[in-house]
Amino acid sequence: MAKLMGGAAAGFQQGAMHAQRARMQPSGLPPLSFKTCAQLEISRFCSIPRFMGAKAVNFPQQQHTRHRVGSIRASALSRLQDDTTRYFDFVVIGSGVAGLRYALEVSKHGSVAIVTKAEPHESNTNYAQGGVSAVLCPSDSVESHMQDTIVAGAYLCDEETVRIVCTEGPERVKELIAMGASFDHGEDGRLHLAREGGHSHNRIVHSADMTGREIERALLQAVENDENISLFGHHYAIDLLTCQETDLEVTRFDVALLGLTSCRFVFAPIFHLSFISFQSHSTSWVVLTELPHDPNNSSHSINGNNNGEIYCYGVDSLDTKAQKVVRFISKVTLLASGGAGHIYPTTTNPPVATGDGIAMCHRAQAVISNMEFVQFHPTALADEGLPVKPAKTRDNAFLVTEAVRGDGGILYNQSMERFMPLYDDRAELAPRDVVARSIDDQLKKRGEKYVLLDISHKPREKILAHFPNIAAECLRHGLDITRQPIPVVPAAHYMCGGVRAGLQGETSVKGLYVAGEVACTGLHGANRLASNSLLEALVFAQRAVQPSIDHMVDVDADPCLAAKWARPVLSISIRDSSLSDIIDRTRKTRMELQSIMWEYVGIVRSTNRLKNAEWKIGDLESEWEQFLFRRGWKPTTVGIEACEMRNLFCCAKLVVKSALARRESRGLHFTEDFPYLEESKRKPTVIFPTTIQELTWSSKPLQRQLQCK
Repeated sequence: MAKLMGGAAAGFQQGAMHAQRARMQPSGLPPLSFKTCAQLEISRFCSIPRFMGAKAVNFPQQQHTRHRVGSIRASALSRLQDDTTRYFDFVVIGSGVAGLRYALEVSKHGSVAIVTKAEPHESNTNYAQGGVSAVLCPSDSVESHMQDTIVAGAYLCDEETVRIVCTEGPERVKELIAMGASFDHGEDGRLHLAREGGHSHNRIVHSADMTGREIERALLQAVENDENISLFGHHYAIDLLTCQETDLEVTRFDVALLGLTSCRFVFAPIFHLSFISFQSHSTSWVVLTELPHDPNNSSHSINGNNNGEIYCYGVDSLDTKAQKVVRFISKVTLLASGGAGHIYPTTTNPPVATGDGIAMCHRAQAVISNMEFVQFHPTALADEGLPVKPAKTRDNAFLVTEAVRGDGGILYNQSMERFMPLYDDRAELAPRDVVARSIDDQLKKRGEKYVLLDISHKPREKILAHFPNIAAECLRHGLDITRQPIPVVPAAHYMCGGVRAGLQGETSVKGLYVAGEVACTGLHGANRLASNSLLEALVFAQRAVQPSIDHMVDVDADPCLAAKWARPVLSISIRDSSLSDIIDRTRKTRMELQSIMWEYVGIVRSTNRLKNAEWKIGDLESEWEQFLFRRGWKPTTVGIEACEMRNLFCCAKLVVKSALARRESRGLHFTEDFPYLEESKRKPTVIFPTTIQELTWSSKPLQRQLQCK
C-alpha cells in the first residue's frame, strides 16, 4: 500500500519499519486508507545498488511486487538514511493529476516519493470543475480540436505539441476510466460530452461540475494500492538540489528574455547568443536579440551547453507538522506543483498555489517561458452580489465553470443588458481571454463590481444535474440559480507560462521533468482553451515516464551527495517576538504584492503601469528582506510564510519582465500601448539563466550549487 508520511520519527527494527494503518478522510473525498510510517523498508529501494556502486536491480515492465536486496546493501543504506534524509529512485513534487498519474507509472520501475505541500487531495486538480477535453465523438476530429486550441492560443501554440496532445488525449481519458474514474453518461449509455467556450464540438468529458475531484479520488485510490509509492503530506518543497558538471565557477543568474524566430521552441547554448543589456530598478537584465542557427539542435531540444550541464538530485523540504527539514535524494525528479494564482488577490487556485515550482526551477537555472500569459477565468463567484455574504473572506474564489456558458448561460450587466455580442461574434462561447476582457470593460465603464451569468432559462432538473456543486454553493448564500442569475467576476485562474518543457516533459536541467500547470509545453500558446489543462497534464505525465526510467537506469548517484549541500535552518531558531513580527510583516507584504499585481499587471496593461509595478515590487521586496534580516533571519533560514513570499516575489517579477518584453497584444496579454497583433512578434518569450549576479533572496537558492567534476 502507498504510505502517507507524517512528521513522526521512528527507527529501524530488523532492517524495516513497522507500518501502521491510519484512516484519512480529506474533505470532499471518500475515506481513503493509507499506511503511516516515517521510513520505508530498505527492500523498496530497487536501485539502491547503483547508489552503493553495485549493479542495479530493475523492475520488470508490469511487475508491482517488491524486490528484495541483500542484507549487506540494506545495512549500508540504513547507515546513510535517517529521518531527515531519504533516498528514492523517483521524487514527485505535487499530488495533482500530473504527479499522481506519473507516479503510478514509474512505480513499476522503482521506489517513488510523492512530496506534497498539504493534504494529498489539496491541488488545483481537485478544484477543476469543467472536465477533460478529448476527441471521443465520431463527428469530432483531432484536426478540429487542434484548430480550436491554436485559435484560442492566438496562434502562439507549438503545432507539434498540439497534435501530440490532441491525438494521445483520448487514450489517456480511457485509462482514467479503466482506473475507476466515473464520468457522466447520457441516456444512450455513452459518455456525456459537454461543450465549453472556444470549442467547436461537444468534447468535454465531465463528472457533473466536480470533474477534478473525481479524477483526484480515482488516482489517490490507485496510489493507495501501490506498494512502491510513499506519500509525504505536509512537506513543503524549498529548493531543488542541483549540481553543475563543470570546473567553472558559476554565479547566480538573472534572466534573459528571448523572442524566437518562430513559435517553435528552440534552445541553444546560452554562451553563444548575441545580446544587449540594460539596467532595471534593482538588477541587470539581459535581452537576447538573436538566436544562432544550430542544425544539430532539434526544435524541442532543451539541452544547453554540454560542457556545463546542470543535474537535479532531489529536493529539500520542510515537514510543517514535525517542524524539520527533510532532504529527498533521487535520480529523477518530476515537478508537478501547479501554478502561481496567489500572486493576485483573487484567484480560483487553492492556497497552495504560490508559484513554488516555477520559482525553484528559476533558481535552479531551468529555462522559463511565456510568463506574461496569466489566464483570468471570466466567471468566479462574486461574493458581493450574493444575497447572504460569506461569513469570512475565502482563501480562493469559488469557480463557476466554463460549462455554464457552454450549456447556454448568458452574461448580462446589472441592468440585465446582454453585452457579449457587442465584443465578439461568438458571444458567450468566445475564448476566456475575450470574455474576461469584455467583462472587465463593462465593469470599468459602468462602475460596477460584478456582472450576471444567467442559466435559469434552462430546465431546473438539468441545471441541478449538470451543476450540483455550483447550485449548492449559491443556495448556501441565498441564491437559487434555477431562478436567479449568478453574480460573477474575473479571477486569476491559470498560468499558461512556466518551466519550458520538451516533448517528453524534460527541462534544461538533467534529471528534472515537469508536467501540469508548472510546465510550459507550448500547448496553450497565449491563452489556454477550456478543459485542455487536465488533458495536457495527463499526456505529459505519461510522456515523461520512459525518459525518466532511462535516466534512472543510466545515472550514477553518489549517496554521499546528501551531505554536501548545506542544510536549511528552521525559523524556530529566531526568538518568538522577532518571528511573530516577521510573520506579520510577511502577511502584509503578501497583500501589498497582490494589490500591485492586480492594479498594474491585471487583465488590461500598459507599459507605464508595468514599469511602475517593476519599481514597486523591487522596493517592496527590498524592504521586506531588510526587515527579515534585521530580526535575525539568515539566507538559509526557512519558514513556510517567508518561503512562499520569496516564491511569490520571484514569479511576480518573471510575469512583469515577460510582459514588458512583449510589445504587442496577444491572447491573455493585452496592453494599451500595443493593442494589436503583430505577426513579426508571434514568438514565445523565453527566460534563460545567465551568469549575472542576482541580488535578491527570492532569486537565490538556499544551497550553493555543487560543482560536479
